Amino acid sequence: MRLTTFILSLALPLALASCSNPESGQTAVTPDGVREATTIDFARVANYASPELPAYFDRTVSVLDNSPASNPPDDRIATLGRVLFYDLRLSTNDRASCASCHQQSFGFTDPMRFSNGISSAATTEAHSMRLANLRYWQPGTAFWDRRAKTVEDQVSDPIHSLVELGWGGAAGDIDDLIAKLDRTEYYPELFEWAFGTSKISEPRIQRALAQFVRAMVSSSSRWDEGYAKVFSAEAPNRALDVDLPNFTPQQNRGRYLFMTGVDRGGAGCSACHLPPTFALEGNAGSNGLDAGETRRFKAPSLRNVGLTGPYMHDGRFETLEQVIDFYVGGIEDGSALDPRLKQGSRPQRLTLSGADRAALVAFLNTLNDPVLIADERFGDPFRREPFGQ
Repeated sequence: MRLTTFILSLALPLALASCSNPESGQTAVTPDGVREATTIDFARVANYASPELPAYFDRTVSVLDNSPASNPPDDRIATLGRVLFYDLRLSTNDRASCASCHQQSFGFTDPMRFSNGISSAATTEAHSMRLANLRYWQPGTAFWDRRAKTVEDQVSDPIHSLVELGWGGAAGDIDDLIAKLDRTEYYPELFEWAFGTSKISEPRIQRALAQFVRAMVSSSSRWDEGYAKVFSAEAPNRALDVDLPNFTPQQNRGRYLFMTGVDRGGAGCSACHLPPTFALEGNAGSNGLDAGETRRFKAPSLRNVGLTGPYMHDGRFETLEQVIDFYVGGIEDGSALDPRLKQGSRPQRLTLSGADRAALVAFLNTLNDPVLIADERFGDPFRREPFGQ
């Protein structure tokens, strides 16, 4: 399928999959409780498990998929994850949801440096990470500091955070959350539809949320549109070194700098931020934000990086221009610094003109994906107005 056709297909109200589920044997009739609270239609199940992707999302990409065998993609489970992701009831005071800090219009991040959860009086300690192409990070750990072993582990962390969703303190623990969800008119029905029984448990919540965020695959940017026209699996470097026909000269200059090693006059960005997913290379070290850094930070995919600042784990940079300036001349040495950011025994220093720095920013903005940030499959499923009005 041509990329333009693929993009148009994603722009339709919903990409649909089969409405049958042999495992649970459930019918396609949407229960009243689900229908009145959400726009979910059991007869029209969105396709999360098997999206049609460009040809260059081939085995070189699929081998990076961190989906565990214990949680295989399933459209119904991911749909449940969509409801959970946007539900304010996941917080102790109905004030916050996963989507509060991961906003679709901003590439599933937060324009604030640090995010509020159940109270505006407290904020998170790190900047909210973009979620696109999260599934293509190996070894699959999550958070900036990689403290969660899997995405499934990660999605529980905000639930147990007293700042984010608030469970674990005076308002109650995970059992109280499960009881709260069980009292709704829609979750028992949704869990039965997704899993075959109405039992609500933390492992099932983890599976559903992890599937939903892993389904956020970005492949419809301006870069994708151009790369699809030149890609060949047999071409040298899979044609990543070829100018793209839909790019301006400035964007192609930025593309060259991004894709080309420092030893050949480029900036070497693609050595760590791997196209076509632009997710971080699995063995990457830290980027030298602070002198003496011992922690190996990870970073999200660069997809949609131009939609909003701030940037880095602590949101210290407000603009992409500041990010580029840092990589040109601000990298600090430390035991965790990635070797690719060194020149000999010292931190890398690049010689890039103002025009080249602007070109890199222009290229990064070609990674913005207008389809993903408007795709109804990843939008709010709740009826925020009274049903029927």
